[in-house]
Amino acid sequence: MYVYDRANALAQDIKQSPEYKEYKALKDELYENATTKDLLKQYKKLQFEAQTQYMSGQQPSAELMDKIKKLNDVLVFNPKVNEFFIAEYKFNTLISDVYKIIGDACDIDTDFMKD
Repeated sequence: MYVYDRANALAQDIKQSPEYKEYKALKDELYENATTKDLLKQYKKLQFEAQTQYMSGQQPSAELMDKIKKLNDVLVFNPKVNEFFIAEYKFNTLISDVYKIIGDACDIDTDFMKD
């Protein structure tokens, strides 16, 4: 169970990282407002839908992309949302880097992450 112990320790280290703490604090702050929370969840859902279509070889519809753009335009009026998006990007970069390190050590092909 040594690997699981190390994985749990890594998870704790990640939770203590500045990237996670900033991301979590901003997310918690934004989610206190029900409207902002709903808009962010809707935005993430639409992004996921577009990403899923890309991954299945389809081009997302112009309607879907327009919805994403319009929702983004509404969200970025809130400076805290911009901060949150930046913090989320930094945190996701940290997680991607950890995945790449593990993948490289285990000879997992992570070239797809470069595109």
